Amino acid sequence: MQHTGFWAEIAARAAATPDAEMMVDERGRRMTYGQYRSAAEGFAAHLAERGVGEGTVVTWQLPTWLESVVVVGALTRLGAVQNPVMPIYRERELSFVTKQAGSRLLIVPPVWRGFDYPAMAATVAARTPGLEVMVVDGTGGGTGTGTGGGTNTGPGSDSGTGDGTSAEASPDGVALPYGDPASLPPEPPAPERPEDAPVRWYFYTSGTTADPKGARHTDATVLAAGTGMSDRIRCVPGDRVGLVFPFAHIGGCTTWLTASLVYGVTMILTEAFDPVATVELLRREKVTLAGAGTVFHQTYLAAQRRDPGTPLFPDVRCFPGGAAPKPPGLHLDVKRELGGTGIVAGWGLTEAPILTMAGVEDPDEALAAAEGRANTGVRLRVVGPDGTDVPPGGEGELRAKGPQLMLGYLDASLDAEAFDEDGWFRTGDLGRLDADGNVYITGRLKDVIIRKGETISAKEIEDLLSAHPDVADVAVVGLPDPVTGERACAVVVARDPSAPPDLDRLGVFLRGQGLMIQKLPERLEIVGQLPRNPAGKVLKKELKERFS
Repeated sequence: MQHTGFWAEIAARAAATPDAEMMVDERGRRMTYGQYRSAAEGFAAHLAERGVGEGTVVTWQLPTWLESVVVVGALTRLGAVQNPVMPIYRERELSFVTKQAGSRLLIVPPVWRGFDYPAMAATVAARTPGLEVMVVDGTGGGTGTGTGGGTNTGPGSDSGTGDGTSAEASPDGVALPYGDPASLPPEPPAPERPEDAPVRWYFYTSGTTADPKGARHTDATVLAAGTGMSDRIRCVPGDRVGLVFPFAHIGGCTTWLTASLVYGVTMILTEAFDPVATVELLRREKVTLAGAGTVFHQTYLAAQRRDPGTPLFPDVRCFPGGAAPKPPGLHLDVKRELGGTGIVAGWGLTEAPILTMAGVEDPDEALAAAEGRANTGVRLRVVGPDGTDVPPGGEGELRAKGPQLMLGYLDASLDAEAFDEDGWFRTGDLGRLDADGNVYITGRLKDVIIRKGETISAKEIEDLLSAHPDVADVAVVGLPDPVTGERACAVVVARDPSAPPDLDRLGVFLRGQGLMIQKLPERLEIVGQLPRNPAGKVLKKELKERFS
């Protein structure tokens, strides 16, 4: 079956099972598929009144709230191009993204977890002519909008230089303003062929460049990723998945939303992962698919070990994972102590999500060490340094083609490096394939750090630190970390060896440059000089070996 349009999936699921539970949050708010369609149409009507329509680019930076899921549905109904942005983005990244994407509306939360998103949005909007700001409060406070830097200063209120409007929470408890759905344009049709689907998503990834890279996706590409994953782990109505990572991630607002719409999987939402409260939420809501990666699985295992006599998740089927390497033995520990089939991991990138996925029927040897097999329609090559395929079982760069592959970057100049001459996507990951098609990731060609599944550009941090008055030379490398996967280590040559900078001072400096907290180096090493090859390139492998 072809899956080419998100609104078609929303309408079909709402018609088939209108009273089935689609999602629930930690506050006990629940929404059925029928209610979801109605809420999406109501908010879409409000957005249409404000000029959002076919092709309008809307950037949204929201926590994992029911409101966030409704925002996706509303924008889908209007045929807008949506640009989900992770809540960890700060002024530097957000300014770049909204400018490059050509955003006309920026949707943010109020002050959340101690950070003033409306103030940041106002600063960004002041630099971007025509960019409007809308504040959405998923804690029940209301919404507000403003133009050219208008911000919400409290529940249902606005301030700013433009005309602001506010709206009461909708009758179903979702804090979004509603318009009249009868005023909406005709529903967007699902394209007959995936290749006919228009671009509807801009997903940004830090990748290997200092500035984020925007991947252009269609409904068809992201639906292919979600259906490939869901088929492999045998998703069925009645499954309940813990959405414990940011919904703005491509794995949340498209992949698991696909599982919900196409397969009837209920989503359990938590706005921010908490080792105690989130575990209790998943237990209470009878989770069957307990994701979503190594750090989460380790948290569940630790909770189970505190009370080994009582099953933590009695209804669990499996533990979907990915984004970070699995420590040896974790799969077997999870399977033995938590139950189900253990960890079923996948591998992919923002540019090509969920290329591979393990299956619930796979043998333990593969589940413990591999990252699954190619999903439907995916083709993989293992390529050596000379550009030719390596022998079976050999290591090389993994290159891919598949229905979930992006159409290219917003900055088309990046495409030449991303694709080879035959159209294969260069993943930058080193790996090998076994005789059964299982993928084993062995390393990376790209100079990045993967921290809790997030990609951090070493070059970006190096470029900023090189401007620090106390830094004469610097290299940033990723060092293994049993919890986060990797941590960023800044190796610095001090301008004055008798007064080297400390980690706190460097952190203050980087925050002053607008760098998000998650990118800050977590370790500092002071050296007399950096090791370099004859061409002057820093030998980062030596630094990693020295400081790991």
